[in-house]
Parts: sequence; structure tokens; C-alpha cells
Amino acid sequence: MYDFSADMRDCATEIEVALGNLLSTAKLSGPGPAAERLVAAMRHGSLAGGKRLRPLLVRQAAAIFAVPTARALTAGLAIELVHCYSLIHDDLPAMDDDDLRRGRPTVHKAFDEATAILAGDALLTEAFALLAAPDCHPDPAIRIALVAELARGAGGGGMVGGQMRDIEGEQGGFSGDDISTMQAMKTGALIRASVRMGALLGGADARGLAVLTAYAEAAGRAFQLADDILDVTASAAAMGKATGKDAEMGKQTLVTTLGVEGARQHLNETVSTALSALRTFGPKADGLRATARYFASREH
Repeated sequence: MYDFSADMRDCATEIEVALGNLLSTAKLSGPGPAAERLVAAMRHGSLAGGKRLRPLLVRQAAAIFAVPTARALTAGLAIELVHCYSLIHDDLPAMDDDDLRRGRPTVHKAFDEATAILAGDALLTEAFALLAAPDCHPDPAIRIALVAELARGAGGGGMVGGQMRDIEGEQGGFSGDDISTMQAMKTGALIRASVRMGALLGGADARGLAVLTAYAEAAGRAFQLADDILDVTASAAAMGKATGKDAEMGKQTLVTTLGVEGARQHLNETVSTALSALRTFGPKADGLRATARYFASREH
């Protein structure tokens, strides 16, 4: 019987330990010595917090193809580094201008803006070094595919492009379709990449990859919609960061378009879409099903 809570705890612990081991002056040095202040900022922005949901998706997708969790760890760690970098940069004054993240001062508040920018840059760069290393997967072709997948998910047509669209929307307004496109890129693209990277680790065929992509895109929509609802309904203490910022900044979301109850109904429909995509895999996909349901039910 699959135990989602145990799986999530186990993954979070594994990622936390792996991050702690990786983010050291010794490990990050070469060809020159890594600056201690930079490493401290990278650790501040990455350790002691976070549900590590993207690495969880990697291991759950890989598990469908009988890949042991230990074999999915490096790819999961790489995508978590990209996620942590994005949070550090999102919190900067030039972006979302947040002082709190996971209940602690953001990196630019704990250090300074320049150090926060460089810490994010270093985390992003290290992610691709991990994927390129033989420890990630013995087949170089799989490693290249993983690098390309993460680059697409994180880049101009993915997460970074979505952030740009978000900034443009704040200035010029959004239509409903514009909001969906922005969110599919800003949040959904990295969730999509996580699932697809797990499938690539498992040697999924074209049909399996297409099915898992459909799941991932719906799950990404559900995650963002739940986040938008929480921004309206949850307290800052529960979230560990400022809430109500979307309304304060005049940012349009599907919640402002549909209302909270309408958004909740749409969220449930989106989760159903994600779950229906997994029918072909039977019980092997119970982990991914549980994560999609968790996206809809989370309270922080």
C-alpha cells in the first residue's frame, strides 16, 4: 500500500541531506576556491525548509518504470537547485520584493542583493553539472536528454519566460488565456520537467512520455491554482511568506477572475484531469496520483 506522507518525508530528508553535502566550500570549489559568503548564501536559500515536491515528482515518475529512488536522487537534486535559485531571484526587490521565505529572512535580506543574485546564479549552474556527471545516469544520451529537459523547463520558454510574462501582465493586464499561459510557464514548466525527467530516467517510450506530460501539465495548473487560492485565504504565518500580495499589486489570477469558490471548483476539475491521464499505468502511478491530490488539498 502506497504511503504518500512517508514518501514525501523520505524524499525531503534525502534531498536535505544531499543539499547539505553538496553545498560546501570543498564540493563547490574548482578551478578556484568557492567564496565562503557565496556558499553560505546558497545554503541559506536552499536548506531548512521546503517540501521538495519537484524531486518527489521525479522519483514518483521514475518509480513507474521500476527505477529505485536512489537512482532518481541526482536528477531530483538538480531540479531542486533550479527551484531554489528561482525563489532567491523571485524574492529580490526588482522582482516580487519579499522579506520572508519559509518563515526566515530572504537571501537578499540575510546577506545583500548582489550576493543573492550570485547565489542564485551558482545554484542554477551547479544543477547542470550534476546532470552531466556519470553519477546521474550511466548512459550519456540519457544525461544529455535530462540536461535539455531541465534547460527547456527553466528557460525562456519555461519558468524564466513565465516570470517575464508575469511582469508584463502586471504592467499591461491579462486576459484569461494570458494568465493560463503565464502560469503554465512560470510554475508549470518546472513541474512538467520534473515528471518528464523521471520518465526519461526510466526509459519511457514516446506514448508513456506523452501520457506523463499530460498529467504533469494538469498537475502544474493545479499547483498554481492552489497557490493563488492560498494567497487569498491563508495567513502569512501558515505560508511562511507574505500573503495577499497578488491583490496588493493588482496582479490578476484565476481567483480574481473566477472568485474563490469558482477557483476551487476549477481546481478539482484540473486534478481530475491529471488523475485521468494516469489510467494507463494502474497502481504503479499511485505516487503521482497522491501528489496531484496533495496539490489541491495543501494548506501552505
